[in-house]
Amino acid sequence: MARKRTIIVHLATSADGFIARTDGSVDWLDRPSPKGHYGMGAFYQSIDTILWGRKTCDMALDFQKKGVPGSAFDTKVKNYVFTRGLPPSPTPAGVEFVTEPIKAFATRLRKKRGKDIWMMGGAGIIASFLDEGEIDAFIMNVIPTFIGEGIPLVAPGRRTVPLKLISSKKYPDGVVQLHYIVPK
Repeated sequence: MARKRTIIVHLATSADGFIARTDGSVDWLDRPSPKGHYGMGAFYQSIDTILWGRKTCDMALDFQKKGVPGSAFDTKVKNYVFTRGLPPSPTPAGVEFVTEPIKAFATRLRKKRGKDIWMMGGAGIIASFLDEGEIDAFIMNVIPTFIGEGIPLVAPGRRTVPLKLISSKKYPDGVVQLHYIVPK
């Protein structure tokens, strides 16, 4: 029997729990990273699908237009963008826009053979998947910087979701990586 595909939120947060500034800027992430870039290369090899919220997708498309290196969608993985509105025209290569309910989509996606699934973000789509019980794990690189205000890791809402710590790792630059699972 095939191994169940897991949906993993893997991202960086500021020490005060934000994934970006209020305007979406992540300038506070511009810092030297240690060799191995916090294990991101190994993580990327473990996935074959990326889930994006529409705002995060639009930000990536804006970075692409500005010629930011590494901002193009990787067509070697499947990219799904969740949206309530119309997709941009033309649709970026390797991207499929999704309007179906999260539970139905996640159930269908998990039944397909493949590697794990990376929930790229942002806060709204993370909250929506979390509220539907469709996030299995969080891997957070906590950057030792306060930014004061911004977009939280999970969009506000009344919820209590206990997490189980699997591991923590301290890096020489002060970044701490926390790996939690979401018990079912």
